[in-house]
Amino acid sequence: MNINPHLSFENTEVAFQSRTNGELKKTYFLFSLMNLPWLVGFGTWTVSMALKLHLPVKKLIKKTLFSHFCGGESITDAQPTIDKLSESGIYTILDFSAEGEENEVEFDKTTAEQLRIIEYASRSEQLPFSVMKISGVASNALLQKIQQKKPLGESEKEAYQRIKNRVESICQKSFDLDVRLMIDAEETWIQEPIDEMVYEMMAKFNADKPVIWNTYQMYRKDSLENLKKAYQSATTHGYWLGAKLVRGAYMEKERELANENGYPDPIQPDKEATDNDFNAGMKFCLENKQRIALFAGTHNEDSSLYLATMMEKDGMKKNDPNFWFGQLYGMSDNISFTLANEGFNVAKYVPYGPIEKVLPYLFRRAEENTSIAGQSSREYLLVKKELKRRKEGKG
Repeated sequence: MNINPHLSFENTEVAFQSRTNGELKKTYFLFSLMNLPWLVGFGTWTVSMALKLHLPVKKLIKKTLFSHFCGGESITDAQPTIDKLSESGIYTILDFSAEGEENEVEFDKTTAEQLRIIEYASRSEQLPFSVMKISGVASNALLQKIQQKKPLGESEKEAYQRIKNRVESICQKSFDLDVRLMIDAEETWIQEPIDEMVYEMMAKFNADKPVIWNTYQMYRKDSLENLKKAYQSATTHGYWLGAKLVRGAYMEKERELANENGYPDPIQPDKEATDNDFNAGMKFCLENKQRIALFAGTHNEDSSLYLATMMEKDGMKKNDPNFWFGQLYGMSDNISFTLANEGFNVAKYVPYGPIEKVLPYLFRRAEENTSIAGQSSREYLLVKKELKRRKEGKG
């Protein structure tokens, strides 16, 4: 792997330029807690029970995990976060992360919120993308039944048509208002009908530029091949392929279900295989940039350096409109702020939603930071380093 000698993610002054001393100390405290897996497990259980018992814990959540990983409870609540990121050259992707019940009323509410995000983004250069999960507007059980190719009853056929109508209305709004839309990847057992809908929307709306983007979880054994097949289809049918590459989010669940049901594990055998496919996927996108736009969603420093180096060697502009780096709000600021400072396109996913409905997202972030090898420790040490630098600088 070629590593750019001019780019380093060790400069904590750049990484935390937007954080006050007070904010940095709070971040230090949070990541010190997330270094303790037993505490994260106990804490998530305790908070869940406290909310069920209607104990007054929302203020505590809002001042800690919620304020660190989320932009607010509504779109307008998130605007100060959007403005603050923009001051450092970082764009925002608003992510409605509320997880509600699976019913038609909730699906329609989520659809309406997605349309509001797109309208809001269309009025701001700070918001170049919107993002959605198909499962937010569709029944998982129905998607699974469709993937299994089981016959649908009349009411199920009607429900499936409503799903497709919701997705198309959101894609149409994205096209009409010129806001790029990324559609998240989900579990393997519902991904095929999601892919079918996304590629249908790409064929309809991506003739001139990448408006609709699909997501590829590179910890799946078949994702690199799926990316290449999608490129061939886009080339054959004359539309742009928008590709967001991530490592993945459902590994434990995927492996458990594969084991329970006796089918082959769809996940890569180890992290190295995932890393190799992620980097190979980025390389493939860059080599075919006449037809592919890339969003590299990664907290991995080596992969970020790899893409930056490939772009430089290829003679590309750092701010090529079709090549982006992305991280989650509240994580990997050393990557985001360094790349933005160097002139690359960087966007932070900024989740928002009512606190009680965003809790599943927050718990996943806390658990993720304990389970990713070294992730919380890395964040913790970088914050510690910056606090020490500031203290010595003042002295």
